This record gives sequence, C-alpha cells and structure tokens, in this order.
Amino acid sequence: MHLFSLSKALLYSSLALSPNSNFQLNCKCTLKFNIATMTGRRKNWRYKPSIDRGEPRQHSNDRGEPRRHDQRPKGLKGREIGLWYANKAKQKRDMLLEAGGEGASSVIAREEFKRQRTLENQERANSKPLGSILVSSSKKDNIEKLLNETSLLYPSKFSEKTTSYEHLEETDFKHEFLTHITGNIIEKLKSTRGAKYQYNNDYENASLLEELQRKIQSRTYQEMQKVRNKLPSMGMKDQVIDLIEKNQIAVISGETGCGKTTQVAQFILDDYIKKGKGSQCKIVCTQPRRISAISVAERVAAERDEKLGCSVGFQIRLEKVMPRDRGSILFCTTGVLLKFMESDPALTHVSHLILDEIHERDVTCDFLITVLKDVIQYRSDIKIILMSATLNSEAFSKYYDNAPHINIPGFTYPVTEFYLEDVLQMTGYKFKEEPRKWVVAKNRRKHREWSEYIEPYIRQLEMEQKYDRNVIQELRKMKSESLDIPLIYELLVYICEKKADDNGTILIFVPGFADISKFCTMLRDSGRFDQFKYIIIPLHSQLPTVDQKQIFKPAPKDMRKIIISTNIAETSITIDDVTTVIDCGYIKISNLDAETGIETLDVELVSQANASQRKGRAGRVKPGICYHLISNIRYQLLDKFLKPEVLRKRLEDVILQLKMLQLGEAEPFLGKLMDPPETKSVQTSLTLLQRLGALDSEENLTPLGFHMAKLPIPAQCSKMLILAAMFSCVDPVLSVAASLGYKDAYQLSMSNDNKSNNADKMKYELSRGTNSDHICMHYAIRGYEETHNPYSFCRKYFLSSSTLKLLKDMRKQFAEHLSEMKFISSSNPRNPGHNHNSNNVGLIKAIIAAGLYPNIAIITKVRKGGAQLRTVNHERMEFHPKSVLQQTRSFPSPLIAYHLRLKSSKIYVHDGTVVFPLSLVFFGDQFKIHNEENGQNGFNGVSVNENMKFLCSQSTSFAVQKLRDRLTQILEWKIAHPGPVDWSQDSPEVKILKAIMDMIATEDGENLDLSDYDDM
Repeated sequence: MHLFSLSKALLYSSLALSPNSNFQLNCKCTLKFNIATMTGRRKNWRYKPSIDRGEPRQHSNDRGEPRRHDQRPKGLKGREIGLWYANKAKQKRDMLLEAGGEGASSVIAREEFKRQRTLENQERANSKPLGSILVSSSKKDNIEKLLNETSLLYPSKFSEKTTSYEHLEETDFKHEFLTHITGNIIEKLKSTRGAKYQYNNDYENASLLEELQRKIQSRTYQEMQKVRNKLPSMGMKDQVIDLIEKNQIAVISGETGCGKTTQVAQFILDDYIKKGKGSQCKIVCTQPRRISAISVAERVAAERDEKLGCSVGFQIRLEKVMPRDRGSILFCTTGVLLKFMESDPALTHVSHLILDEIHERDVTCDFLITVLKDVIQYRSDIKIILMSATLNSEAFSKYYDNAPHINIPGFTYPVTEFYLEDVLQMTGYKFKEEPRKWVVAKNRRKHREWSEYIEPYIRQLEMEQKYDRNVIQELRKMKSESLDIPLIYELLVYICEKKADDNGTILIFVPGFADISKFCTMLRDSGRFDQFKYIIIPLHSQLPTVDQKQIFKPAPKDMRKIIISTNIAETSITIDDVTTVIDCGYIKISNLDAETGIETLDVELVSQANASQRKGRAGRVKPGICYHLISNIRYQLLDKFLKPEVLRKRLEDVILQLKMLQLGEAEPFLGKLMDPPETKSVQTSLTLLQRLGALDSEENLTPLGFHMAKLPIPAQCSKMLILAAMFSCVDPVLSVAASLGYKDAYQLSMSNDNKSNNADKMKYELSRGTNSDHICMHYAIRGYEETHNPYSFCRKYFLSSSTLKLLKDMRKQFAEHLSEMKFISSSNPRNPGHNHNSNNVGLIKAIIAAGLYPNIAIITKVRKGGAQLRTVNHERMEFHPKSVLQQTRSFPSPLIAYHLRLKSSKIYVHDGTVVFPLSLVFFGDQFKIHNEENGQNGFNGVSVNENMKFLCSQSTSFAVQKLRDRLTQILEWKIAHPGPVDWSQDSPEVKILKAIMDMIATEDGENLDLSDYDDM
C-alpha cells in the first residue's frame, strides 16, 4: 500500500506541473486501471489516506478523500450539481481560449468535433423512418377508381390561381376578402380626411340634460355623489376637463384608488350634457381584461343611478350590454376595439377614446397605441385619453410628441416599508451556506451588480453600525439574493407573535403554485398556526374558486387571515382588509427565446412597479406595513418595469390582426411600436403563418388566413375549427379550441400527494385511453354538459365548474362565428348536421394535428419516469407531469402533436395527442416521395417537414400523393367558397373526404389483416 500511495502522490505532483490537460487525463485513467489490475480489486477502487501511519490529517470530502480546492462543495443537490460541473467546464474552456496557444487550439478542436458529431447524430436520426404507412391492395384499387371518377371536382379556372383571386366565383365572401387585402389603412384614412363625429340633435341634447337634472334631485344619486366626492379625482375634475378640451391627446396618471377609471369618462359625458351637446358625445373606454370591463361598467352605472344599457354599457368577447347610441359610455376590451377598426379604421362613430391601464403594456394595447398615431392625423376632432399608473406615464407622453400630462394623487394610507436587512435584524434569521462562485456564475448581471453596488452598500452599513454584526454577515451570503421560503415563514412567525395587536389580513406574495404549496405545508406541519386562530388561504388562478371566495370575507373575531398569493393579487384582485404585505421580491413570468422560439416560465426579480403595487395593497383601510425580502440597494437596482408583453410573446395573432387592418408588412409596422420586438421573433411568426397557409410567400393574407383572423382564438386553433367544420366533427374540436385558447378546467390541489396522485388518475380515466390531453378536455366539457349533478362531477374529476361554464359559452360563441362565416348551418355546437364524424377519434386526432402542425414532437425513449421527446430540430423535451401522456408507458405511435411547450426547470410539453403518419402526410407541408436505391440513406416512402420520413411501397406513396392533391383542391375551394359540406349526399367531394377519413381512422393498426398488405 505504501508503494501505491507513493505512486499516486508522484502522479498527482506531475499532473499539477503538467500544462497538457490531455496528458493529465490519460495519466489519471492509466493509474486507476493499473492499480485496480494490480490489486485485483473492483474497478472503482479509491485511494484513502492512512492517518494511523503518520500521514498528515487533511480536510476530506464525503468519501474520505483529500478535498481539492476545485472540488464540488457540499450542500448542492440534484440539478445544482450538474450546473456546478457545467460551469466549471465552461470556466476551464474560457480560460484556455483566453490564454490562446496550444490549449485554445485543443478546445476549439474538441468543440468542432462535438458539433460535427451532433450534426452526424441528427442526420442519422433524420434518415431513420418514424413509422410505416400500410394500405391494402384492395383499398388502393378503390382509391384509384375513385380518383378516376372524380377527376374534375371544380371549374377548371379554379386551378389557374392568381394573386388577384380572379379565379374565385363572385360571392359575398370574395367581395369582403378583396376589400381587406386591397389597399391599406392610410388610403382608407385619407378617404375620411376631415371626417368628424358631426351628429348633433337638439331634441336629444335637451332630453339628456333633463334626464341628468332629474337624477341630480334623486336621493340615491345624491348618496352615490357623496361616495364619489371622497375620491381624489373629484377634486381635479375641472383640470381634467380643461386638459381634454384643449388637447387632442392627453395623458392622465394616477395611483390605485384615485378614481380615474370610473370618473374621467363621467366627467366628459356630464360636461357635454350640461353644455347642451350631449348627443355629440360617444365615449369608448378600453380595459385590458374582460372582468375589468364588466365590473367598471357596473360600478359606473350604479354611480349614475341607472341600470346597464342606458348611458353605460359594455362589450367583451362573450357578451355585451350595449348603451344608447349617443350621450353614452361603452367599456370594452382592447381586442373588441380593434375589431371595430377593421370596418371603421377612423373610428368615425367615436368622439372620445380612453385607453385605460396602458402601463400594463399588453400586446394589443401597444398595438393600438401605435395604430392611433396614424388615425389622429386624419381625425383631428377625436380625443384620445391615455390613462396610466404614475410610474411610466412620461414614456407615453413622450411617444405622442410630449402630449400634456396630469397626475391625480392616490387615496391610500401611508405604508411603512422594511427591507431585507431590517427583516434579518428583527428575526435573527440565518441563511444556509452556499458557495459564492457557483451562485454568481448563474447570473452575470447579478455578479456585476454585487461587485459594483451591493458589496459597497454592505460595507457602508457595517461602518454605520446600524445593524448587528450577524446581519452584515448574512447579507454577504449569496443566498440572501435568492428566494427563501423559510425566511418568509420566520418573518410570519415574528409578525404574528410580536405584532399580535394588529388583526388585519396578512398578504404574502410568492412566485408560483409550488411555492404556495411548500409554504402551506410548512405552516401546517409547524403546529404554530392553530386553525381556530388563523385562516390560511392560498390564492392562485387555478385553485378552486370556492376556496378563493374566502379572501373577501372578513375574518371572524379573534381570528386572522393569512393569504398566500401569486401576483394575481397585485392588480386583478383587491382585498380591502389587508394591513400587512410580505413581498418575496420575485415573480414568475413568461418570456420568449427569439432564437429557438421556446417560451420560458422563469422566476425573476420583480420590477419597481410590481413592488409598488404590492406595497399599495397594505394601505387601503388604515396605515400598513410592507416587508420587502430584498435589500434596499437591490430594490434601487430593480428595473422600473417588466419587459412589455410584445417582447415576451409569440406574434402570430398580432400579425394576423395587422393584416386585417391593412397596416402593411409586419416588420416595418412592428418596428414603430414603443418597444419593437426582435426581427427574429417577427420572422419566426411569419414563417409559421406561411406554413399554416394563412399568408402567402409575399406576406399577403390568404382566404384561409382571412377566416383565421376573424376567429377570436390563436391562429392554430382557428385552422383546427375550419377543418373540423369541413370534416363534420365540430363538437369535440370546439372543446379543444376553447380550452387551448383560454385554459383547461383542471384545478391544482393543495392537499397531500395522495390526493394529487388521485387527481392525475382521474384525469387519465377521463381521457378514456385516447392518449390525448386535448380529447380529454372534450370529455370533461361533455360530461359537465350532460351530468345531472355538475358539482359532484367536478369534484370527482378535480375540475373547475366556473371554467367549464366559460368554456361551454366560448364553444357556443365559436359556433356562432362558424355559422356567420357559413361553414356550418347552425350555431348549435352539437347539431347533428355538422357532427356526422364526431365519434371518430382517429379523425379528431388528425384534425388536432392539422391545426397544431408544425408543432410535432417525436418520442425517442420511454422510461419509468416518463417519455423522452425531441422536436424535428432535435430539441429535447418531456411531458409535463400533469399531462395524461406522462402516465402512459406504451405508445402506438412515436408522433405527438402539441400546442404549448414551456421551459421552466426543463422544456415541458404541457398538452399532447398521439397521432399517426397519415395525419401529417395529408395535412403537413413539404411533402415528398422517396424512391431511392439501397444506399447509405436510401429508402422507399414519403416525408413531410423535410425530415419526418415514413416507409411505404411506391404504389402506396403515389396513391397517397393523389389523394393529398385532391384534398388540397377541396380545402381551397371550400375556404374560398364557404358553405357546409353535405355529408348526407354522395357527392364527389364527400367521397374523397370519406376515403381520407377511412385511411386515417384505421391507421392505428387495430384489427388489420397484414397478409393483404404490400411487402415492405
């Protein structure tokens, strides 16, 4: 053993001196092999120092080996270990590249070798067929006979397509379509130059004035006036009216609670009525959310002592209560206003347009703000009022050439703020040790800010001796820069024990559901939060609504509410009795990787605007307290706002909208936004729309794209619905489109793991073995519609009754759209006339795949923990734990159609449907027949999307190609000449569609007699 110890010591010494990293690696491996061979021990033998022979004691790792200075530190777990090694390897590469010379050359050579090997592996994967297409000889004979009988389905001129669409028959659709694709918005606006909202009726003016004077005398109106007079905005009424009267564009900012949302529109309307020109006033006020449009309209109507439908109304996607034509206020969503502009881009029916909550920077709001810059050049009389939170109102003023701006103070009690250093002083909390080098390497910006700002700030605190020494030590730990749930727990204990005299509600902000669940478990297991003293309420958009209603109820005497919430409580929900806020300092937010097109969901630091909104929740009923769990200096380093949504979302729907408004090419217009998206993001969305058939190669709207743009759902779901109408399977696909366009109805469970596992099992049961999350949602909605006990049904399958009701209403609305577009004959989703094939699961899967294409994943491996997937571009993914496919261990096909993939800890496919080759062959793009000799990559078959290949005989490939061409003809004709397909008739088009449907439906291989198939 002394010989072995000496040999190893000498070898390590030589390695330390050697500059050649390859030599070090080879020597190391050789020694390990020789020692194992010489001693006859197992291969993973490890040297251990012998202390009892007089060797010096050294710090050791978990295995007893001497700890090297670059050895992995203790305390890392799971993914952290992998990240540490990856960062270590990257540091080594960077060091060698920086040094240059032989080391750099070897790194470059290794990187190039890895890249080439990856490309070779991908090429091998692309050349490997993903399945086989089997069509019996008798069926191919029938197909050939059918094709000969139906050689000419439509007039010959239809095949002579031109960009002017002269080949289309003269129909209402053709007229409407050509109106939308010829010309541009500027030409239309020029034709309305000088147009004004000129309506004026003396009789109506007098009638409106008399009505208002009568209201003023009523006791109810006077009571409401007393409430209104308490709002800060009422004290600035004259200033607001004067600003709007003298300027075409005005920016009004104000904190939450100042009353700008409910009062500004009333100021304008009442001023016009009192001046005897009420009929000249028609106000439209946009809201970013549907619920806001309804609730604000109801509030304003109540303040005016009237019911909705008189001077106040609302219009959202699913419902509307319209006000009178003149002397009125309409609250609507931004999307509804954009729909108005498709037919009336100059908004000639509007006198005043108020854009509320523009600081939220959602995509449609940014889009509308940009469009209006063109509108105001040709509508000199329209008044535009932009209403924003105080923090970024100057940016909107600047965007509109320094438009005048007025600020309304808020109506909240003072809120005392404490920061991380104060919390550590109060609680004496100590963070776990964590190696600094590893943490800062994850975020270069944090590393730089730590060195330049935070370290000096900590030194300053140390000199001031304002905080205990242990607080300074804790601030120096890198863990202080991370989300720490145990710290929130310790702070909550401190508040409940030291501030027991305050019985107000405590509102705690955490990033996501996992944090809510972890914190609730911590509270439950601690035994310190008695259920008779504390009401603990988790608040999340996917938790049961019944539970969340408790947040608005006052706590019983001698009890205290503790609400653990995501950012939903920042603006969407107001809880009046909150007096204490704990802000963890982090938020979960979606982003878009422009290079890969992958959407991500990451935990990030909040912005100052988020922190301000959270703080404001504590001062609505009396002076409050807000604890920010980030240091004061970190708060000052926060971004003022989160990135606008247009920089974080896919742009397909925005591009379709701008095409409908005839705003020209996508990239130049989107470049005029306040924060233009990256060119790569725009190009990615344009490519997808072209592959879907919504845009042609010159970026012009196609007939299919025109129909897709008219449906108020994502582009891929729109295409899905149109195809479902043609194949007469509308009912199930309406459910799929509604759930993908809004959200699924499954609720998250705050209960123990057994109940969560039971929820997964019940969801799998509801899918009925279809291997489809999408069809599972259809069964959920159908079960809800047909059950006699909706409550019991929802409880059994862990579903949200309110969400199912909304999805049911959305299905009805989508059916109405399809009926108006003449694709179906009735607006009843379950009408038998457009549901001939709704029980054909294979067809429904094909329609889903056709709509979601090119979102296709390929299963590469099935493990105990779930399946491993890749995209056609070889990006690795997994099924999300809540997908029914995560529980599947045997797949009839390796092909998965999906709608959403999201990167969090991994890239997860959130929803999927197992599909088969013919679904992609008939509805995919880049179709090609292969008839190659037996070479390295040669095979007989067909391919789509360039690298998805399927084996089949030459005769099968030609039969499929002919059917595919005929299907394309049918779809193009029906889309350009909308009308229901009459499946009761044995027409040529129905025969073709039935032949395709039959091939797709039987493709899963059940009950097939393989002896009748071609040799492969």
